[in-house]
Amino acid sequence: MKRKLILASASPRRKELLRRFDLDFEVRPADVDETPFPGEDAAAYPLRVAVKKAMAAAAAAEDENAIVIAADTAVIVDDDILGKPADETEAEVMLSRLSGREHVVVTGIGLADTASGRTLSAAEQTIVYFHPLSDAEIRAYIASGECLDKAGAYGIQGKGALLVRKIDGDYFNVMGLPLGRLYRLLLRFDADLLKKTGI
Repeated sequence: MKRKLILASASPRRKELLRRFDLDFEVRPADVDETPFPGEDAAAYPLRVAVKKAMAAAAAAEDENAIVIAADTAVIVDDDILGKPADETEAEVMLSRLSGREHVVVTGIGLADTASGRTLSAAEQTIVYFHPLSDAEIRAYIASGECLDKAGAYGIQGKGALLVRKIDGDYFNVMGLPLGRLYRLLLRFDADLLKKTGI
């Protein structure tokens, strides 16, 4: 029986990136509590949440023969996790904090097999360096409307690219789904699933 592939994410960017594998998949977001634990290591947080999402989506599809892919991305500066800004004021605070310095983007990936209950996970890290930003540049970027649904208040795949001086690591990781890491995980998890990619 053909296995289903489920993307447990509502992110349009992850959906767009997963399409690059030329695989058929269904989008079924997992609704889980993403509140960081008190004192939780910032770099470990997105991996924990990704696994939690994968397991929740797998449990919801337990009667199906499916593999679930889940991911969670965190922007980390000074060991603090910058999530999606609640409003423009918070976005301005975040962007001011990132201005002229480096931060780390961590994406955790969780895979879950609905048939066996097996899970597999890994995390990818990318260092992002911002240009020094003037108050006017920050306000103009916020006015673009691009920042409010993105961790750290920017999207590197859009106008947010103008804020970035350079990166060290996987570009797709900053978008929210490190494709090379995901591909290697899927090879270990179920290589047959990837035959359609032609690689």
